[in-house]
Amino acid sequence: MNNTVEIRWHGRGGQGAKTAALLLADVAFKTGKYVQGFPEYGPERMGAPITAYNRISEDPITIHSNIYYPDYVAVVDDSLLEAIDVTHGLKEEGAVIVNTAKPMEEIVSHLRGYKGKVYLLDARDISVKTLGKNYPNSPMLAATVAVSNVMEKDKFLEEMKASFAHKFAKKPEVIEGNMKALELAFDEIAKQFS
Repeated sequence: MNNTVEIRWHGRGGQGAKTAALLLADVAFKTGKYVQGFPEYGPERMGAPITAYNRISEDPITIHSNIYYPDYVAVVDDSLLEAIDVTHGLKEEGAVIVNTAKPMEEIVSHLRGYKGKVYLLDARDISVKTLGKNYPNSPMLAATVAVSNVMEKDKFLEEMKASFAHKFAKKPEVIEGNMKALELAFDEIAKQFS
């Protein structure tokens, strides 16, 4: 499965990590890719740590298991860095994307010696600016797409707009806010590419 990108999401119940993984699978499928998007279920409660996964491929996917050696890891809540080894199995040629307002040095100190690329995004700030509340999943979804390059930005935004239009047909302000959040996140992550 050389043409497959594997992504692991870490978040807390209620932050939208599972939703982001499912949205990414849906959007990638609409662009003609083979996909998997699924959560790992444990005790389901608000604030409890959760893990979700994506496989995105040009070829049919024949593996049906959790992802143990992801190409990318998205951390929706930086408080998890102290409790969970989010970089466990993460390929060094991949990257970790962390939702945080903390400085790089502080985040890297919690990554247990990970030598790959690290990207930081203040998804809380972006979501509060664009949606009026802390919904970090849309900015983190855009950041993950930008870093992993699983699809072109324009195609991703087009498919996300269609998805939001269907889901929030009677709430145009939610569509507009989410689209702004996606674009801001793309712009912020693009500044970190070297």
